[in-house]
Amino acid sequence: MVVIAEFTIDSDEFILGQVLARHPGTHVEMERIVPASGRVMPYIWMHGPDFGAFEESVRSSDYVRQLKTLDVVGDRALYRVEWEADIESLLYGMAETDATILEARGDESWFFRIRFDDHSGLTAFHNFCSENDITFTLNRVYTLADEQPDGYAFELTDAQRNALVTAVEGGYFEVPRRTTLTDVGEKLGISEQSASENVRRGANSVLTKVLLPRSADDFK
Repeated sequence: MVVIAEFTIDSDEFILGQVLARHPGTHVEMERIVPASGRVMPYIWMHGPDFGAFEESVRSSDYVRQLKTLDVVGDRALYRVEWEADIESLLYGMAETDATILEARGDESWFFRIRFDDHSGLTAFHNFCSENDITFTLNRVYTLADEQPDGYAFELTDAQRNALVTAVEGGYFEVPRRTTLTDVGEKLGISEQSASENVRRGANSVLTKVLLPRSADDFK
């Protein structure tokens, strides 16, 4: 049974956090982890006022082999980081236990949501962290079935779900906002108006299901 774990961890507890926290005033999101030939190459989004200072700070780290700028969109930039092969950190623990990163973001403190094929994967990851003196706070462990509140779906269209997920991942609902509907539309290849409509309708559907009273018919 698939297991999902959510946890928080201080940036000084893992290599990526240590490196990316060296430049103040930045917020980082991990796009994806790609295991290849025993190495991990994370793709990261950086949000902040000074790309140049951030890049110089990261490149100066002994743990970083290469930092490549892939794209710049407004006040955020997408990078690919290749780490030195001989380091061990939280990221390698995830790769070794076949964990999939669903969400990762932070600055001085990071939030991770990761998925394992079963409970044995979560146990192996916990053991890896203990053996490598990595301390984290486990906030929640649940299954895929637990993700559906009270056993019903939100009845979103694919367009609404994609727009809403993109908006949430980009920080559209955070204060202050870290992305715009224009950014959401560009990422999905649709107009700002379409992104706005899909986000609003999707959010309305989710919030109506979660917050408003429901009759017994809703659970059938």
